[in-house]
Amino acid sequence: MTPRPRARVLRSAACTSVSVLVLAGVGATGAHADPNDPPAPPSLPGAANPTTIPTDDPALPGEDGGPAPSYSEPPDNIGDAEPPVAVDPQAVGLKLADGARLAPPKVLDIKFVTETMTGEQRRADSNTKTTFTLQAEVLFPKNSAKLNNEARARIEDIATEIESQGATEVNVFGFTDNLGSYAHGEVLSKQRANAVQKELAGELAPGITFQVRGYSEDYPIADNSSEEGRKKNRRVEVSFAREG
Repeated sequence: MTPRPRARVLRSAACTSVSVLVLAGVGATGAHADPNDPPAPPSLPGAANPTTIPTDDPALPGEDGGPAPSYSEPPDNIGDAEPPVAVDPQAVGLKLADGARLAPPKVLDIKFVTETMTGEQRRADSNTKTTFTLQAEVLFPKNSAKLNNEARARIEDIATEIESQGATEVNVFGFTDNLGSYAHGEVLSKQRANAVQKELAGELAPGITFQVRGYSEDYPIADNSSEEGRKKNRRVEVSFAREG
């Protein structure tokens, strides 16, 4: 289906920008398996309710029993670098030529974060990935997964950016605060992620693969002990790889 034409203008808002330089290093340790080691940890939250469109069932990091992602970072795996290649330290080709010098340290990734003054919408751009974070209050009525009219306008803006980057894989993750039961939050966060994905799919041309997850109260980005923090944690995140 050909996406309906539209002209969109990203809404202007007073924004604050924060640039974070992340300097990455590589290390390795060796270990021997112990038959008395405890069994592998359970799969990540949300693994019991995955949705993939089309349904070719790709696994996300951590769902195979591997280590869980760090605090507040759902395992989207979009834009991640390839695993390091093993290198023979004795290889002749590793020796510097006469007069050659090592290059200075290099910044591997730069992240730019832009957030509206009210915190309703946040955009984070790195060299490899773009993530939009929308607070649930600007998308849905309280305790509901039905999009409001304002939500559709915001989602259209995200669809424009997805098109401009030529992304073919998009992750849509829903989250709640820690009020109420975990099971209720899991259902609500998944329903909200599904609603955003459905609206995005209607704005984009065919050929986009969506990963949709509901994580309940897991991966908070703020302190749940205050209403201000809980409001930030009630959110939907849309992420996709950056072009080139």
